[in-house]
Amino acid sequence: MKSFFKTLFASFIGSSIALMVCFFLFLGIIGSIATLGSKESSVSVPASAVLKIDFSQPITERGNEDPFAGLSSLSFETEQKSMALLPALQAIEKAATDPAIKFLYMNLSSLNTGMAQLEELRDAVKRFRESGKAVIAYASNYSQGAYYMASAADKIYIQREGNAMIFGIGTRIMFFKDLLDKLGVEVQLIRHGKFKAAAEQFIASNISEANREQNQEMIDSVWETWTTSICESRDISVEEFNSLVDNLKLGNAESLIENKLVDEAVTTQEMTDKLCSLFGVEKEKDLEMITLDKYAKAVIKPNLKTSDKIAVIYADGEITMSGNEGITASEFCPMISKIKADSSIKAVVLRVNSPGGDAQAAEMINTELQLLRNEKPVIVSFGDYAASGGYWISAKSDYIFTDKTTLTGSIGVFSLMMNVGKGLKKHLNINVAELGTNRHSNMMSGMNPLNESEQAYMQNFVEDVYTGFTELVAEGRELNIDYVDSIAQGRVWTGSEAVDLKLADKIGGITEAIQYAAVFAGLDNYRTVEYPTVKSSIDKLMEMFNGTSAAADILPEPFRELGKAYGMLTEEKGIKNYARVPFIYEFQY
Repeated sequence: MKSFFKTLFASFIGSSIALMVCFFLFLGIIGSIATLGSKESSVSVPASAVLKIDFSQPITERGNEDPFAGLSSLSFETEQKSMALLPALQAIEKAATDPAIKFLYMNLSSLNTGMAQLEELRDAVKRFRESGKAVIAYASNYSQGAYYMASAADKIYIQREGNAMIFGIGTRIMFFKDLLDKLGVEVQLIRHGKFKAAAEQFIASNISEANREQNQEMIDSVWETWTTSICESRDISVEEFNSLVDNLKLGNAESLIENKLVDEAVTTQEMTDKLCSLFGVEKEKDLEMITLDKYAKAVIKPNLKTSDKIAVIYADGEITMSGNEGITASEFCPMISKIKADSSIKAVVLRVNSPGGDAQAAEMINTELQLLRNEKPVIVSFGDYAASGGYWISAKSDYIFTDKTTLTGSIGVFSLMMNVGKGLKKHLNINVAELGTNRHSNMMSGMNPLNESEQAYMQNFVEDVYTGFTELVAEGRELNIDYVDSIAQGRVWTGSEAVDLKLADKIGGITEAIQYAAVFAGLDNYRTVEYPTVKSSIDKLMEMFNGTSAAADILPEPFRELGKAYGMLTEEKGIKNYARVPFIYEFQY
């Protein structure tokens, strides 16, 4: 017994010490946040400075300014600290007329930004250059995306031993049918739309002609956007540029200079000397630079003198009924209702960056948006994706802006059934006996394939959803239903194609959408407010403690993805129809 009390007392002392350590650590964290906040609030712009954009810091839709971003031990994520797109664009616009900013310098040695965001940033830099101020680009090596960005500059420099491997835009699609056949897993796909290629990976061994056609035209359209912009800036023909790419003539610094894509190869010191010369100083210590994120914090301030607001709703991610990530009906519907009831909000910009998802959830969100639209104008801005369910929630808006490289359309529906009965028998010698009160009681069990009548039953649901989708688009875009059907069929289009097809109204980014919303609502003075609130690492940590979020994920990446896929399959119950883009495309650029 004496030993027991010693152990108990030691455990108590140890736990108390641990709690005290955690308490003081927590105070340290709060102190760090407070210190960080005070430093950021005191950022000022020098009387004369160079605005520097270092693309090693990603620029994303919402950004992530969490001071603990990337610290997996605390945030349970590996998300990198990033800057939000909107303040980045606003800062570049402000710098164009700010006498303190002498020129713009872009370091593009590292780039991690989506295609649509890259397009909007390049347009902003181009407008900065048109204001009469110089733009300088430099990289130790240029990726294709980095060079596309650099081509907006007056002068393009590269490190002497650097290169730019420009091969064109590519993407890959994997097909799993042969593997699934070996495993004894059968997939049945019920869909409407000959181009609705979602889940084709599971029912075919190779790409269908329709799917190949749409994907080839899509990447050709994106490449045309890039090459047209590059060639206009560098004063060479598109044919000449494509010939250089096709014949592998672009590589080292010498080849880039020879073909007028780069102005000069320099050492790091020579680049610094050029910046000093342009700024009008001799020594590097006199070269005043301010980074884009710090400049934005210094000059982008809300107009607190006005009560009128424009709400920017970020519909970012996959559309689901509920959950902690993406666009969830459970979060978005009450949020939209709250915005509708806020009399100080005069207009709404819906920023859509979504491949789609659950058709039912998309319709629930659309219903709330239409109630909102009865009270206030709703202007849509497309990001990287505004496809399928992402287009569903956009179609009945007052106006749609899209980037040229946005992937949109994909107006189609599918339902997916997987059965593993053969695989259990083949690999694990497990026999499954099914009992039911009626003929189709075990239709959704996943143990046996759907028979002919069951497939017809599921097809009816898909057809109903597809009809509703096309009718919604026809009404929202004021188009003939037969025309909508002809351009729908699940086909994915780029933003530039979408404008030609009347699926969108104008090429433009989020800043143009906000400006249009202000004019539409008759606002001269306003401030923007953003929804939903971005969760910090501390928020996520508290969610985990409250049991509202998954525990820390320590599985290696491949197993984590398998776990997500398995979790999705096991959680889905009943009939589920998807309005979703065929794939999350990962372009090589």
